[in-house]
Amino acid sequence: MSAIVWFRRDLRVHEHPALHAALESHDRVIPAFCLDDRLLHGRHRSGPRTQFLLECLTDLDASLRSRGSALILRHGPPERELARLAEETGAEELHFTADVSPYARRRGERVAKALGAGGTTLHGHPGLSAIDDIDSPRTQTGKPYTVFSPFHRSWERQSRREVLGAPLALPPLGEDLAGEPIPSLEALGLHQELSEPAPGGERHGREALERFLEDGQAQYSSSRDEMHASTSRLSPYLHFGCLSSREIESRLGTGEGPAAFRRQLCWRDFYHHVLLNFPANATCEFQARYRGTISWSRSESHYAAWCDGRTGYPLVDAGMRQLRREGWMHNRARLLAGSFLTKDLGIDWRWGERFFMRMLIDGDMANNNGNWQWIASVGTDPQPAYRRIFNPTSQMAAHDPDGIYVRRYLPELERVPAEYLREPWRMPPALQLETGCVIGTDYPAPIVDHAEARREALERYRLQ
Repeated sequence: MSAIVWFRRDLRVHEHPALHAALESHDRVIPAFCLDDRLLHGRHRSGPRTQFLLECLTDLDASLRSRGSALILRHGPPERELARLAEETGAEELHFTADVSPYARRRGERVAKALGAGGTTLHGHPGLSAIDDIDSPRTQTGKPYTVFSPFHRSWERQSRREVLGAPLALPPLGEDLAGEPIPSLEALGLHQELSEPAPGGERHGREALERFLEDGQAQYSSSRDEMHASTSRLSPYLHFGCLSSREIESRLGTGEGPAAFRRQLCWRDFYHHVLLNFPANATCEFQARYRGTISWSRSESHYAAWCDGRTGYPLVDAGMRQLRREGWMHNRARLLAGSFLTKDLGIDWRWGERFFMRMLIDGDMANNNGNWQWIASVGTDPQPAYRRIFNPTSQMAAHDPDGIYVRRYLPELERVPAEYLREPWRMPPALQLETGCVIGTDYPAPIVDHAEARREALERYRLQ
């Protein structure tokens, strides 16, 4: 008996319920992945994230080969390629890890219809979130949660299954079955925009996890908002399923640090829960009163300055330069950059969401969308808009007081004295010349006045 395991965002061999289930009941298991041009060149097209994906596939193939199998790669719509593969192999079943995004669910329906015509049945499994059934937390009235804190309390009460190990060996595929070689990024018509991206793959993800468990989790609650401090950097590996949320949670220790990180895993599950139950969030505001009612700015020049890290506010710019260099941003920088775009510049949150999805190697539909709606004050968060307007100067004083983070990503400010680093435009002209940082030449003046922009933002939201 044969079964296909359709890999998607679960690119690992450890803690893989779909792979485990297929191996339990079938003599022949065919690991498969489909490169779908509708995703590669769709709304959230991304060279950086695709490069990370290709590295994950290379690593997965190596792991499968070391166990006696291999990854069968096909390029094309999965409803077509998987149906062909099922016909070639006589597969009775296809096992996969369930996903929550509207596109993933529609794609699964197309695959089920195509394979069902040939007699192959689909079986979905958990593995994307820390809890198996992301839809199971419900309010007392049976409705999905739209506020994080009560979801968190319910999430903590959910049962957890045992963590699964990696198979020691896999059944051979047979000489008659072959897949396509993993292509280069350029062959897919995309290009790498990053100079210092993290490497993709389960092996690198597990190494990062071990470092975090040994050196980072104990201090996580006290250091996670310090911009210069090292955080877990696990998010890209979680997005592509190189690591399992369930396994990570099971390996966390006790104390404030592990509890704070466990809460972040819950935030990830919360946004998956929200998108599953409110799929329209993918394109419009969760709060109906803000749909089409906010007069967003369409300033291309302000948007370009924000994308390039040239707003004149050092902490905002450092975050955006980190994004463009590494394809990753410190979470505090993400919040500040999002607040600046939507509140200071008054630009539509969807513009920011789109740029982040282009550059982030951990770009996750549910989490990126949820965080952008949160910071734009149009999402599930019940707090008023003024609670989500961040002052770039005071944020730097609180989270990068010594300027370590800013100087790392803004070399033009390296010689600026500490007393002017948060607001370099206040430097006397002579000091600007002395430090080699002339405002307006070497580093831009602020493109907006924060105090004035804050007043305009409050008025913009008050009118709705």
